[in-house]
Amino acid sequence: MEVNVERLKELRREQVLSLRELEAKSGVSYNTIWRLEDGRQGAHPRTIRKLAEALSVSPSELTLGEK
Repeated sequence: MEVNVERLKELRREQVLSLRELEAKSGVSYNTIWRLEDGRQGAHPRTIRKLAEALSVSPSELTLGEK
């Protein structure tokens, strides 16, 4: 799935979370989150769900073209 990179970064920053803190909260590895935020890779639906839950948003807020 294609990740909305800017929205992911925005949500993480709004909640004042470092990449490491989001890793701990979501169970998604630091390297995966870094690659997603850098636009280097897409994400599996499971990864999107984990990040969305950790950021208290719906998964559709983290993807492009699926709102």
